[in-house]
Amino acid sequence: MRRRPARELTRELAWRLAGTSAPRHLARLDRLGRRLGLRPATGRMDEMSEIDGMGTERATCVLAPNPSPMTLDGTNTWIVAEPGSEETVVIDPGPKDGKHLERVVRTVASQGRRVGLVLLTHGHPDHAAGAKRFAELAAEAAGRRGGAVPVRALDLRHRLGDEGLAEGDVVTTGGLELRVLETPGHSNDSLTFWLPADRAVLTGDTVLGYGSTVVEGRLGDYLASLDRLRAFAEAREAATILPGHGPRLDDPIAALDHYISHRRERLAQVEAAVAAGARTAREVVERVYADVDRSLWPAAEWSVQAQLDYLNERSAST
Repeated sequence: MRRRPARELTRELAWRLAGTSAPRHLARLDRLGRRLGLRPATGRMDEMSEIDGMGTERATCVLAPNPSPMTLDGTNTWIVAEPGSEETVVIDPGPKDGKHLERVVRTVASQGRRVGLVLLTHGHPDHAAGAKRFAELAAEAAGRRGGAVPVRALDLRHRLGDEGLAEGDVVTTGGLELRVLETPGHSNDSLTFWLPADRAVLTGDTVLGYGSTVVEGRLGDYLASLDRLRAFAEAREAATILPGHGPRLDDPIAALDHYISHRRERLAQVEAAVAAGARTAREVVERVYADVDRSLWPAAEWSVQAQLDYLNERSAST
């Protein structure tokens, strides 16, 4: 039988993760990835994909060398600056990987700029673990003494400095305009940033460049966030989605419609399986994922359990 390449298997795993609470099972998922033949990050820059360096006029991606079943090609760190400005904003410095953090600092310096502010879309380690060290490195590069560059986030635990982030905030560092939307679901502290000058939506892990994101928070919140983003993208005529993992998406409406329909279809399938007599997540998987490689069934069970929880909540409220 043909052995499928690791990237193909990673994409299949990602597409099958709709609704899962997989962050609570990260070690198990990584073991599953190894059984599927997926290798952990090597840190080699020559293995980085075309994702590295993509962006818009104001936003540039620096791809972290941490590919895995959970992070796809790796974490997208975004350098965002107004043309002609000497200050830049860095969104999601990424994991605590010294080589990556130093590379982001060098990239900013190569643009003739300094880092004025760090923002976090959410606090998961692949996005935020390196934030404090990065803030120190950025301050050193800018010649700032006795402190670090501020790190702003919704969750107090991930901030460095006095200011947080919340719905409706506007970031104006270096003349830039970034607007903050709270979009819970992937995590309770998930944020989305709107860059109006480029008509770009920086979605963190709420919408990925391919596949389905995992849901650590409530599935109901996530569905509401998707509906909100869809309406927002249409009203603002968004031109592109700049995600936390994977390639940019240049048809935001189509991407969000796909995310929404995919979730609704899966929920309908789970409901039908329950109506047919399935009671546990495993029993639902045996019906709904019958055509899927059994090695993916553990991840599918996590997905289904989140959907069962959502359906039970919805039933209880009616």
